Amino acid sequence: MKKTLLFFAVALMSVSCAQKTSSPAIDMTSFDKSVLPTEDFYQYATGGWQEKNPLKPEYARYGSFDKLRENNEIRINELFKEMTKMETEAGSVERKICDLYKLGLDSVRLNQEGAAPVQAMLQEILSVEREGLTDLLATLHYGICHPFFAPFVEADMKNSDMNAFYLWQSGLGMGNRDYYIEEANAAIKEGYKAYLQKIFTLAGMEEAQAVKAMEATLAIEDQIAKISRSSVVLRDMGANYYATPYEELAKQYGQTDWEAYFKILGMEAPATIIVGQPEVLALVNNLLKTAPMEQIRYYIAAHYLNSATSHLNDEFYAASFDFYGRQMSGAQEPRPRWKRAMAATDATFDMAVGKMYVEKYFSEQDKEKMTQLVKNLQEALGQHIDALEWMSDETKGRAHEKLATFKVKIGYPDTWKSFDSLEIDPSKSYWENIVAASIWSAAEDFAKVGKPVDKEEWLMSPQTVNAYYNPTTNEICFPAAILQPPFYNSTADDAVNYGAIGVVIGHEMTHGFDDQGRNYDKDGNLNNWWTEADAAAFKERTDVLVEQFNAIEVLPAKGDQPALYADGELSLGENIADQGGLRVAFTALQNSYNGVTPDPIEGFTAAQRFYLGYAALWAQNIRDEEIARLTKLDVHSLGVNRVNATLKNIQSFYDAFDVQPESGMYLAPEKRVIIW
Repeated sequence: MKKTLLFFAVALMSVSCAQKTSSPAIDMTSFDKSVLPTEDFYQYATGGWQEKNPLKPEYARYGSFDKLRENNEIRINELFKEMTKMETEAGSVERKICDLYKLGLDSVRLNQEGAAPVQAMLQEILSVEREGLTDLLATLHYGICHPFFAPFVEADMKNSDMNAFYLWQSGLGMGNRDYYIEEANAAIKEGYKAYLQKIFTLAGMEEAQAVKAMEATLAIEDQIAKISRSSVVLRDMGANYYATPYEELAKQYGQTDWEAYFKILGMEAPATIIVGQPEVLALVNNLLKTAPMEQIRYYIAAHYLNSATSHLNDEFYAASFDFYGRQMSGAQEPRPRWKRAMAATDATFDMAVGKMYVEKYFSEQDKEKMTQLVKNLQEALGQHIDALEWMSDETKGRAHEKLATFKVKIGYPDTWKSFDSLEIDPSKSYWENIVAASIWSAAEDFAKVGKPVDKEEWLMSPQTVNAYYNPTTNEICFPAAILQPPFYNSTADDAVNYGAIGVVIGHEMTHGFDDQGRNYDKDGNLNNWWTEADAAAFKERTDVLVEQFNAIEVLPAKGDQPALYADGELSLGENIADQGGLRVAFTALQNSYNGVTPDPIEGFTAAQRFYLGYAALWAQNIRDEEIARLTKLDVHSLGVNRVNATLKNIQSFYDAFDVQPESGMYLAPEKRVIIW
């Protein structure tokens, strides 16, 4: 499904703000002094951290973010435990949170229930006739799972003040089409087949039927995968926008009764529907019309069961973990039940938990500091725009207009979301309650179609360590929990903090001008505000960055598997933002000194501390399986490359550490590229 948010990192949480523990600004034990910073800066700056923090069995990747997330999980769990000790009123959000959390913790009940919670819907799926497919798909698309295609609501990319209804490619159990069509992924595909057989068996099928169901599922998914667009193509939002009148939708894709479909979603049929990938929807239309019903039934059943596995008994969860966790990512052990139950509850009641989190842990003083930092970074980015030799004054003027209209969100929303109408019923199964909560959330979204976009809405909870840029609202958002070491350290000097949280701010601002963000104007609409010559000059430079990352070997050849290289096109937006964030934050730091350079601290100059602060963000250990998976799916580069590959283009890094032509971190000036 499409996501227009452009993230700094992925789904990360941190420790609290108010209950800080003192962290050293520069932790000398995180260094690997056997390596020179001029040879491998990432290893020099983070090698000691890697040695102190080996991969834990439950992790495919364990980095400084994950370490913070572990601490934060304890903090949030403390909130949950406090609620369980309270005399909560029936119907209160505290009672609802406690009830859902306890359902997730109750392994005895979950194991006693087995597959019972999914049986009614499973039987409905396995008995559906062709004329009933519209009703069934709409029911499942209403917050449960997305076989064949996915509906969602988001700001219209060409009329960003209004919410629009989108139809997007979906329906692949392995998520990405490459797992189906590339021979190098044959082993993973075999693992997926075994997983499908397992969950069909756990649902009550005999072995022969489970094999037949698996084969039917792959018969459908292989066809969808062959025509689905790649992750790189999906990044071009203009090429994935086809505004389609309702009458044309009904005519072109008439196997679905769209009037009935929208009615089940609780809405009137929109006058215009935005189809992301028409060729995929055309294939789906043909499959719904001509594919054998037995294939269709088993395929839909697979997606329904797959969506439920994390909320059923231990056997279902183990089957899911063995494939998605162990084989695809390399994790060795599943996460403890309390973490899984808490994560599901936190996701369901995100803003309610966020309100509690902010009240206990967030410092308003840190919010004030963040507000000032944002202003400093905006000023510095403006200086960089002015200094661009390759951009015309006309385009620079429009870039300044966009920068000046950035909406900034810090800490938490002014208005908290209500969960009064969401019911949690402990007499029902955990899965039934998860479904009810998902339907409740989907109903809220579908009700927005055709209505003005709420530009005050937060798309990330305050207790999440992350940040985002949303191009359709031209906003940058920094939740409360990001103001933690290594992002922000109240005991550190400005150089370290500008290298960390300053780069985060600059990174999100640069997203407004990366290869995706630059296509949106100051009002958040897809609109080409560039001159033709400026657009060509931009692409000339970004092509160099793509090739730099394409040349990076992330995994060596092993057996029958060829060497794996980074995907410079997929990660281009994040690589532009990393570089821009570093350069803009460094300029903002220099501005803050007013020409007076501070003294070294612990032997490191201010410039050196800046880059050490940045590298600390990406300290991590990672399994080979996760490297392979992320290279295929993640728009972010691996941590080592976010440091070493990016810094090789930045002259102030060379100056800070005296990088010479014979050094490993050296890249000849004619091969370097600067975007912003």
